[in-house]
Amino acid sequence: MHLFSSPIAILVPFIGGIVLFVRGFRGWRERRLILNTPRSHIRSMPMGLVEITGAAEPRSALTAPFSQHPCVFWELDISTRNKNGWSVVHRSASGHPFFLSDGTGVALVYPEGAECRLCPGVEEVCTGPLLPPCYSEYIHDNHLALASVWSLGQLRFRERIVEEQGQVFVMGTAMPRTHALTVSDADAMQATGTDGGPARIQTLDEATVAVMRRGENEPTFIISQKSERDLTLDLGIHAAAQLVGGPLLTLFALGWWLISITSTHGLH
Repeated sequence: MHLFSSPIAILVPFIGGIVLFVRGFRGWRERRLILNTPRSHIRSMPMGLVEITGAAEPRSALTAPFSQHPCVFWELDISTRNKNGWSVVHRSASGHPFFLSDGTGVALVYPEGAECRLCPGVEEVCTGPLLPPCYSEYIHDNHLALASVWSLGQLRFRERIVEEQGQVFVMGTAMPRTHALTVSDADAMQATGTDGGPARIQTLDEATVAVMRRGENEPTFIISQKSERDLTLDLGIHAAAQLVGGPLLTLFALGWWLISITSTHGLH
């Protein structure tokens, strides 16, 4: 009984159960929102919360920090190893907007603030202070705090990307295009240019009917490489597990708390 008679030992699973339940509720709400939001063609999509699917096109030259692979969008995280597993100590993602085309029109996606659900990409675990250059340079260039402490143990580096012409599902807030992009835009001039460079950017801009971003009234904003069906299936499984597991964990903590109180009174 000594293990669970400690207030901290009881409080941790109690709070953890509540957190799991809240996350499960949010995940279930997000799943229902996706199911209840109709899919739209870009050309005819209404303003407001919409779902679109299309092929990603770069607006500017972009390479992933770790793999140096050309891409449309990237996200990464760095984790340290502890007794409970991996703990993420740094996250980052490219903020460069990119085009999404479905054959009917083009939308310009501003990914800042998006919940990204991308397929696994580069993943590597390193030990010790001598990290491969791609990782050590990233840590140095981004002035990451406590980098010297991280390097004393195991570090996990993960990177996920959206490649050019990759199929992407986006759920977010559609807004009217506020201004036309021109080839004089700094990042547009650095377009990859394999099929026309700035001229290609100009063509995509002319076909752009709206922008997609995180809304102020409805903050749900998802960028996923999974289809709507697979995404809602994953959300449903995880949400159901959290909605069931959270209360069970909280009840478990309460049960041990009552047992510890009963045992303490019994000793007296």
